[in-house]
Amino acid sequence: MADPQVEKARKKLDDEFEQFRRRLDKVRNAFADVEKAGPEDDVSGLLEELEKAVNDARTGGLLGSGAHGHRRALDAYRKLTERF
Repeated sequence: MADPQVEKARKKLDDEFEQFRRRLDKVRNAFADVEKAGPEDDVSGLLEELEKAVNDARTGGLLGSGAHGHRRALDAYRKLTERF
């Protein structure tokens, strides 16, 4: 029988990873915009948008926890699944 704590921790880990992957799409799109930029485009502004997208992926923005939340969920899951 599976441990309910481990199942709960795994679900949290999967949820946090899914949120991170969605934010990573925004990073890819912002990076693509930078790569497509020409000499008449606002490269500085595009880089600011890329930086914001990366920051949101890392921190989760105002309402999320981003990669930091994934790290915490991963640590919690690993502690529950360590074998001695």
